[in-house]
Amino acid sequence: MPSLTKITIAHTPDADDAFMYYALTKGLLSSPQLQIKHVLKSIQLLNEDAKKGRYEMSAISFGAYPAIADKYALMPCGACMGFKYGPMVLAQKQMSLADLSEVKVAIPGRQTTAFLALQIMVPQVEAVVLPFDEIAPAVAQGRFEAGLVISEAQLIYEKLGLKKVVDLGQWWFEETGLPLPLGGNILRKDLGEKVKTELIGLFQSSIKFSLANRAQAVEFAMQYARGMDFAQALEFVGMYVNDLTVDYGDQGKRALALLYEKGFACGALKTPVAIEFATTSSEKKSRQS
Repeated sequence: MPSLTKITIAHTPDADDAFMYYALTKGLLSSPQLQIKHVLKSIQLLNEDAKKGRYEMSAISFGAYPAIADKYALMPCGACMGFKYGPMVLAQKQMSLADLSEVKVAIPGRQTTAFLALQIMVPQVEAVVLPFDEIAPAVAQGRFEAGLVISEAQLIYEKLGLKKVVDLGQWWFEETGLPLPLGGNILRKDLGEKVKTELIGLFQSSIKFSLANRAQAVEFAMQYARGMDFAQALEFVGMYVNDLTVDYGDQGKRALALLYEKGFACGALKTPVAIEFATTSSEKKSRQS
């Protein structure tokens, strides 16, 4: 009997990732070829691990992809893209966009897509890194005048006494007419073609399963839905897991390319970014025929 290929899949302990990976995590989907282990870490730690090529498959911020494109290719599924919503800048008092260049903004990581988008909007922003789940409380406590939030605080910030300065997803849509690409999943380039094909198929099937069994998958994701009730978790997951998560499509690919073009134009990215997607064995054969 052939031995199984051991694969570690790394993703975040967040409701949207838990929703996408539900069927795989619970063993509702499996592979006769693969022995899969799941590792949960914050997106900032995953971005740092990807620089070292640590995991075969991982979630990642699109803002971190340029630094690891030599080791990984993007999967054609698993993208989180916000239509008219995304990371928010929150403050204790109402601020204008111009004010953001005058204050220190707490951010969840310098390689997060949220920070890349903020730099495109406010190129001179002064940022201080905090763990993502400490940002909203830090702003509420007055430790920072503003914070860039990527957590569930997007839905409950008013309960914390905070005000929305800007929703970067809404701003991006007004600027481009496209969804804001936030995070994706990557495969290490040294994996064999059969393994890549199997992982892409499994992950896409897991996403489709959750979308088709939304209440069941959200119930599972509730363990990572910090401070949210079921209705809020359902809304939060629905914000970021959609048809473009199943497949980028032309719209998703255009949005990602534009994000990198604007990031380079504003100086946030030092070089232009060449996007490479992992392809399945069947896709390669169809291109060759």
